Order: sequence, then structure tokens, then C-alpha cells
Amino acid sequence: MSVPEPDSAASAASVESGSRTLLVTFVVCLVCSIVVASAAVLLRPIQESNQKADLIQNVIAVSGLLKEGLTEEQALQRIDARMIELATGDEVKGIDPDTFNIVKAGKDPAISTELARREDVAQIRREPRYLPVYRIVGANGDLKKLILPVYGYGLWSTMYGFLALEEDLRTVQGLRFYQHAETPGLGGEVDNPKWRAQWTGKVLFDDEWRVQVEVTKGSIDSSTPEAQHQVDALAGATITSRGVENLLKFWLSNKGYGPYLSRLRHERS
Repeated sequence: MSVPEPDSAASAASVESGSRTLLVTFVVCLVCSIVVASAAVLLRPIQESNQKADLIQNVIAVSGLLKEGLTEEQALQRIDARMIELATGDEVKGIDPDTFNIVKAGKDPAISTELARREDVAQIRREPRYLPVYRIVGANGDLKKLILPVYGYGLWSTMYGFLALEEDLRTVQGLRFYQHAETPGLGGEVDNPKWRAQWTGKVLFDDEWRVQVEVTKGSIDSSTPEAQHQVDALAGATITSRGVENLLKFWLSNKGYGPYLSRLRHERS
């Protein structure tokens, strides 16, 4: 029995069809890549603008100015943003606090310092040399409140937020996190207004200006002197709660804003 020879014309047509399919697929992928890349470039200014607006809204929210009856526009007029060098507490000129990116700065070896494990209680690995601070000022430009960016690792993520201090520079006006990936319903409760409200009025330093803050399990005995430094931990979120305590201890120490806070105290003494 003879075996039929392959149809050379059909085979050629099949090869040509496959080549066209690959070509079309390549062109479609190329066009899609160009569209996506172009969209990312075109939308980046809008995204950065939205991020900046969201950041300022969080600064205003934690400042307590809206509770004083001010509008957002009026509150914005009371905020004096400045850049400082953490190591010295000195103000730095030539760096715009409105465009400074804390996340990028912490990863850039040119403007950040690697932390030794023993001193990195906030688990941030690298610390920026410069950070913005937000001074809430009165009609005469005098300091009324101080808002400090703070961040550190929780259970699953780095938590970014703001700590607002009263005029005495030791009492909490508010604590607010604006970016994290903690477990919803557990560590994610750092966003819960009821938990945030616990921080208002807490004292973060003792009379010798040593950092005193504790996020503790169980009820707090309000009759003890330690109660002014203590906040109830988040239920079922021990590691996230400890992360909040650790990041505050780090940023309030001499590795963080300590030199700047000392400078402010001496200016006002």
C-alpha cells in the first residue's frame, strides 16, 4: 500500500498562517506595552498630585485644626512645613518638603544611613538624613503644635503615619496612619477612630525628657503614674501594637527627632 505524500501547498499555507498569528500577537503586545507605558508617564503627575493632596489632608486631620472649626483651606494656612536634618535638628534649605518622598529617601543610599540592628527598633533598615516636619503656628508665627512623620514595621508591612504633639512637645494631639498593609480587623485597627482616640492626651516623655510610651495588653490602671504613658493594645494584634510602640520610641529618640525636639525646647526656654 502506498503512503500519500504530504500536500506541500497546504503545509506552506499552515506555516504562513502561523507566522501571521505570531506577527499579529507581537504587534498587539507591542501596542499594548506602548499604551500602558504612555499612560503611566502621562498619569504620573496626576498620581503624585493626588498623593500630595492626600498627605496634606492627613496632616490637617491629625493636627486637630478641623475640630477648632477651621476649614481645610484655613487649616492649610496654619501649617508651616520645613525640612530638618535628623542628626543635628537643624533646618535645611534647598529641599522642598512638599515634594520630598519619604519612602524613596529611605531607600536611597545617597541621602540615607544604614542602621545597626541593635538600634533599628522600628525595623526600617535605613534612615533618611532629612525629613519634613509640619509646624502648626499661631497668628504671630509662634509654634502651637508639631506634626512629625513616623513609620516602622508592624506584622506584615511598614506603617506610615503622623504624630501630632501639643505645644509642650510631649503631649499627644493625635496619631494617624495613612499607609499600611496590616490584617483587616486585627492590626488594621490602627485606623479605628476609637483606638486612635486613646492616644490623645497621652504623655510621651517623663520629666527628664526620656521617652515613655507603652502599648500594653489588658486594662490600664488610671490611678497609677504610668497610665499617662500607656495605651491599650489592639485586640489580637500584639505584633502590630508592639510595632507602633517601637516606631514611636525610635522616632522620639536621639536617632530620630530627638535633636530637633531638644533644639525647639532650648529656643523656647
